[in-house]
Amino acid sequence: MIIREAKFLVSSSNVNQCPDSDIPEYAFIGRSNVGKSSLINMLTNNKKLAMTSSKPGKTRLINHFHINQEWHLVDLPGYGYTRTGKSSREQFSKLISDYVLKRLQLTSMFVLIDSRLTPQKIDIDFINWIGENGIPFSIVFTKADKISGSKVNTNIEAFNAELLKSWEETPPYFISSSVEGTGRKEILNYIDHINSELKKQTI
Repeated sequence: MIIREAKFLVSSSNVNQCPDSDIPEYAFIGRSNVGKSSLINMLTNNKKLAMTSSKPGKTRLINHFHINQEWHLVDLPGYGYTRTGKSSREQFSKLISDYVLKRLQLTSMFVLIDSRLTPQKIDIDFINWIGENGIPFSIVFTKADKISGSKVNTNIEAFNAELLKSWEETPPYFISSSVEGTGRKEILNYIDHINSELKKQTI
């Protein structure tokens, strides 16, 4: 897939404010400071499209981006940032759950996991939750440039082994580096394939 156009569309504080459209939506979500904004900017080849920050918890709204006038890329708030006040955490949690459970246009989710870390309970719990609710998803292991390739593979194997305690098989996954552009082609081709299959169903 070639990204010809990527435009910010709207920020929404609740799911009812999201665009009224019938095009596919691909939502990106992960633990705070996992590199989500950097990944979005890398995928769209626009360093200024999504706001990046060294401070976790920067994204507090549902942000829609219009890609090639064909599909929406959705930047969701991160989960699990404990420094955010309790009331804000509850608000973000409801914002995320409302979007995931109520947004009919949601086609698939990309759950971002920091490849430098051993399996984190909060990530496993979130994946199990969306799986229990029948939400299609894949995993993106981020920041692969920060550690050796062998360590990335070891951590991915450990993460998948943890998932297999609850799942019969592991979901599709991608290895990415926003610095080096790793995974860009594979993720965009994955989205392109799903979009093509959806178009076949409407013919």
